[in-house]
Amino acid sequence: MPPAYSVSDYDRTAAVAYAHKWAYGRNPAYYDFQNIGGDCTSFASQCLFAGSGVMNFTPIYGWYYRSLQDRAPAWSGVSYFYNFLTRNTGVGPFGIDADVTQVEPGDFVQLATIRPGFHHTPVIVRIEGAPSLRTIFVAAHTGDVDERPLSTYPVQKLRFIHIEGVRHPL
Repeated sequence: MPPAYSVSDYDRTAAVAYAHKWAYGRNPAYYDFQNIGGDCTSFASQCLFAGSGVMNFTPIYGWYYRSLQDRAPAWSGVSYFYNFLTRNTGVGPFGIDADVTQVEPGDFVQLATIRPGFHHTPVIVRIEGAPSLRTIFVAAHTGDVDERPLSTYPVQKLRFIHIEGVRHPL
């Protein structure tokens, strides 16, 4: 049986433009998670949505936001975001667990900084030359930043998510 979707490119320019526009503000269309655990992954999801244009409304395991009470764990949870993107075989954006040489603007990095376990999801907005911690610049919420060098974070561990494309329902 043929797939029930078409595949398109991820619009990295749109994702990065969204990141720059909202890095120091909050889009009123989305709840601000700042005071209940942090807004970084919701901000990453907003950037991803700006570049993909489609959500996956699969209950529990999808990636979507309708409201604070009606959203998938992957919208605002660091590990759920990673699991959705690296395991998604259905509608919506999909990616791979990548190494630093594979990333591009519009991709994501997840960090373990001051405590064990991944807990922060910045979006990559610029790379100067060959990708490295010194040449990658990010935008994020919960510690609002734009154009922050990745090398300035006190990184214990990190992982990169490279977005490969977007599946759209037919």
